[in-house]
Amino acid sequence: MIRRRVVVHGRVQGVGFRYACEVQAGRLGVGGRVRNLDDGTVEAVVEGDDVAVDALIAWLHQGPRHAEVTRVEVHDEEPEGLSGFVAE
Repeated sequence: MIRRRVVVHGRVQGVGFRYACEVQAGRLGVGGRVRNLDDGTVEAVVEGDDVAVDALIAWLHQGPRHAEVTRVEVHDEEPEGLSGFVAE
C-alpha cells in the first residue's frame, strides 16, 4: 500500500472536481479524501495499491470535463490504512 498527497492547480474549483474525483476513486478502489483549499487548489490524499493510486493521479492531471489543470504536485506520505474515499 502507498499513500500520496496531491495538490492540483488551475481552474479546479467550481467545476465538479471533488465529486468526479470521488467517483473515479471509487471505480479504482482507493481510499482517501479530496477537498478544496483556500488558495484555489484541490488537495487529494490517496491510499491503495500502486497501480490504482497512479491511475487516480493520472486522472488528476486532467480532472473532469470543465477543469483546466495547470500543475500537479505529488508528495509521498506514510500510509494510514484509509478505507473509502470522501469529498470534503
